[in-house]
Amino acid sequence: MTIAISRRTFALTGACAIITSKSASAQTAELKMSHFLPPNHTIQKAMVMWSDDLEKQSAGRLKLRIYPAGQLGGGPNRQFDAARNGVVDMAFSLHGATPGRYPITELASLPFAAPAAGSKSIATSRRLSELAPEYLAREHEGLRILWMAVTPPLMFHSKTPIRTIADFKGKRIRYAGVQFKNIIDSLGAVPLLVPPQETQDGLAKGIIDAATFPYEGAASFDIATVAKYTLEPGVSAATFALVMNPAKYAALPDDLKALIDKSAGPEAAARFGAMWDEAENVGKATMQAKGAQVSVLANDQLEQMKAIFRPQLDAAVADVEKQGKPGRKFFDGYLK
Repeated sequence: MTIAISRRTFALTGACAIITSKSASAQTAELKMSHFLPPNHTIQKAMVMWSDDLEKQSAGRLKLRIYPAGQLGGGPNRQFDAARNGVVDMAFSLHGATPGRYPITELASLPFAAPAAGSKSIATSRRLSELAPEYLAREHEGLRILWMAVTPPLMFHSKTPIRTIADFKGKRIRYAGVQFKNIIDSLGAVPLLVPPQETQDGLAKGIIDAATFPYEGAASFDIATVAKYTLEPGVSAATFALVMNPAKYAALPDDLKALIDKSAGPEAAARFGAMWDEAENVGKATMQAKGAQVSVLANDQLEQMKAIFRPQLDAAVADVEKQGKPGRKFFDGYLK
């Protein structure tokens, strides 16, 4: 996979199908890949790059037709099912959009939880992908995990300043995912489940007072036009996955399967994570250029916040264990 961002554009209409020739070696595939994020998002750029690489490596026999912004698979709560049900061949989506459905995966969204290698996406995405075959495949039943992705830590972006823990009290804050809901609850704020693409409108209309996003996501959804204040550091990260319909994968000729396998896994996750980290810096600069003001939580407040969150970590792991799932082994492994 190359690192430079491709300028290639794609037609976003028309049907896609696997076309079988008389010779298996001549079999070609154009796979439908769907995500809910806007066309300016890093995942769109990464998928265009990957499609270009697949097409080059396969001598034109394998490529992706990419559908951003939920054009084909629907909103973030429908993307995984669209791949599972064969509506699309591949999907990239957010686990937190269906709270409680991926409980082990969502442990990676616990506050201030990150591997020893650090909280940047290059490290977290790689580690989660390394753990996926052993711990996460079962709760992604009906899907083939290609790789996992973890955002840089999410900040609070608000319409009025939030600079202390007391400032959270009563604020209505957009979230996605069980762990984010618990974080907001524990700070005395009011969590509201709002889809990412509806957040800017929710802020503008006063339905919510603040939202959780990494800088890159906040810039992609143009949050700075309505939320002029950001509080650092990021508290928690959101998890995503790139998945494929297993039957579609099985129908490919062996050499095209091998090409997908070679370009998936932890190394692919790390390459995407590096792109996400770079985009995070650009996103922060973009927001500040639109007037967003950044505040950093004072050390005493940060320590108080960590103390508030500490019971949540043990409770979340224990809840997964009560479901008969290896929550403790997964979480300990993620932190290594």
